[in-house]
Amino acid sequence: MERRNFLKSAAAAGLTGTLLASCTPLDNRESTSSNTIAKGTILHSVYFWLKEDISQEEEQDFLHFFEELREVPGVQTLQYGKPAPTNPRPVVDNSFQYNLLVTFQNLEDINTYETHPTHTAAAEKYSKYWTKVEVKDTTIL
Repeated sequence: MERRNFLKSAAAAGLTGTLLASCTPLDNRESTSSNTIAKGTILHSVYFWLKEDISQEEEQDFLHFFEELREVPGVQTLQYGKPAPTNPRPVVDNSFQYNLLVTFQNLEDINTYETHPTHTAAAEKYSKYWTKVEVKDTTIL
């Protein structure tokens, strides 16, 4: 009999916890989720179109640009990649060669990054490899 009461109590506690979690406002659940970016974070997305006649060695040298940018103060995360081979659609633009994604905690950090000597020197050094660059900055809500 004691075991049956224990099991009922354990089941009720588990159900109560589940119900309470599901009643938590969405904003609170999102802020504690490990798969979200904190509100106010700046997402800096940069698209690069490289010169058509660039050699493999030059392209490999270009990738050092991203590694140099890691050293700029205020950079939280820095990742880069190539266009994904997603299904072609009118809204998809895969014409770029590389995309850089950098996160910053706030506007002050990205403002520092934009004018930091490491960033400006690296951009000057590696700009010989690209024909076009597009920047899209987003504040996470």
